[in-house]
Parts: sequence; C-alpha cells; structure tokens
Amino acid sequence: MNGFFVIDKPAGVTSHDIVSKVRRAINQKKVGHTGTLDPFATGVLPVAVGEGTKAIQFLDESEKEYRAVLRLGIATDTQDLTGEVIAQREWSHLSPADLEGVVPRFLGLQKQLPPMFSAIKQGGVPLYKLARKGIEVEREEREVEIHSLTFEWIRLPEACFTVRCSRGTYVRTLACDIGEALGCGAHLLELRRTKSGLFKEADAITIEALAAAADQQALLLPLDRALDHLRSLQLTEEGGRKVGNGVVPRECEFVQAPGPFQDGEQVRLYLGERFLAVASHDRLKGLRLMRVFN
Repeated sequence: MNGFFVIDKPAGVTSHDIVSKVRRAINQKKVGHTGTLDPFATGVLPVAVGEGTKAIQFLDESEKEYRAVLRLGIATDTQDLTGEVIAQREWSHLSPADLEGVVPRFLGLQKQLPPMFSAIKQGGVPLYKLARKGIEVEREEREVEIHSLTFEWIRLPEACFTVRCSRGTYVRTLACDIGEALGCGAHLLELRRTKSGLFKEADAITIEALAAAADQQALLLPLDRALDHLRSLQLTEEGGRKVGNGVVPRECEFVQAPGPFQDGEQVRLYLGERFLAVASHDRLKGLRLMRVFN
C-alpha cells in the first residue's frame, strides 16, 4: 500500500505509538507520521505508508486547525493538564466578554515562545528531556500566524475555542498567553486537531477501524491526492520512460507545453493516470526531479 491514512489519534498515546499500531494493523514496515501530536491530544494524524513516506516532504501542512478547552486561573509547567501546577490566580472577576475582548490581539503574525515541554531540540537534546530534569534554557521566539480564533462556548472558568493557525504554532502556549493577557493564567484541558493541510477530521479513522477493515486499501488516500496543491503535468511515453529512469524530460516530451514555471515551483508528473514524480523548477537550472515514485 502506498499513500496516507488519516488516523484519529486517541488521548494517552504518542504519535510514534500510532505508527507502530498502523505498522502492525497493515503488516507493512514502511510507515511514518507527519505533524506530531502531544500524547494528551487527539484528532487528525496523517500516517504515510509505503511510497507515501517519500511524499511527506512535499505536503502542504502550512495551515492547521484545532479545537481546545482551556481552564483559567491555573498555570502548569507543561501548559496542559498533564503538568504540575506552578501558579493559581483569581479568575472570578472575569466575564465571557473579557475572553472575547482579548481575541484581536492574538490574530495575525506574532512571536511565540516555544514551551520547555516540546520536542524542539537544543544542542541535539529535546527540550522536554531537559524540562523533566528541572532545567530551563533560553529559547528563541518563533513567528507564527493565527488566522482565526473563535470561542465555541464559555462556561467560566473553562472555555472552548477553535483556532486556525500556521504550522509550528503551540496551542498550549496560545492558551497560556490568553490566560496571562487576562491576568489569571490558564492551561489546556483538551486539545483536538481537526485539520492538518488537506487532511480533515471527517476523513479520520480509528486504529481499530483500520485493523478490522476488510479492504484497508479503500481507506487509503492515494499519495498523489495528498499532493493536490501541486500542478499536474502529463508526459508522453518517451517522457515517462525517461522520468522512470531518473532523467529530466525535455519540453517536447510533455503532452502539452507546461507553460511558464514560477521560480521554485513544484509539480507532479504523470504518464496517463500513473503518478511518476515530483519535480521542481529553478530559475537558473530549469526543471529537476525531486523524487521519483515506484
């Protein structure tokens, strides 16, 4: 099997655990995930199998969507319910309007300080390993973008919000920052990813459903479908043969002239319905093959 399963990750397991479970469920070794989810988080976890593992680098996961529940008045060292309480502050003077009122300051481009409990490495060591030893190190702020932030319900001291954001955004940190903006602190009680690029909650399946499926192939998103954001170009028989041998096709070996390329543009190459490769165009060097698929 070659492509992607959209797994609905349950709470309490790591993304690596899911890869192991998929590997056993389909009896296939070549399996990998994209976009790690925290163990306490649930939802959309794209898992690549077979040739799909080669396509991970070409996915468009620039936009993510999450649904989360925060709790005001309590801050933890992990910024979620799994951590140790490090501060408690009064929240009872706040109203739902106060939460709605801070939304505008969190929209658009902004700097975010990654949490110590994260997989970001410093000196080759994941920050969470240092955090577990009680070591805190300086981190560089990262630029993230919040496209939208809406509260689904507010029942103080808890509130549920949906956020669309750029890749690399820590929703735990966003909740913590909202709490600080309100002067009372906060942490996450729940976190669910509902979208990662074109992978959506509506298409997600459980590990149990995958393992029990009579036709697992039918649950698989073809790897070229996962790259729908890339322009597709058809090759002639000769062009397809060349690409299969790792040779860049000439312009006359496209069924139709590809037209002007954007500098750095990536495209999908096909021979009929068969997906052959991803190529990239360089303004100076022209077209080059990035990855040929079997």
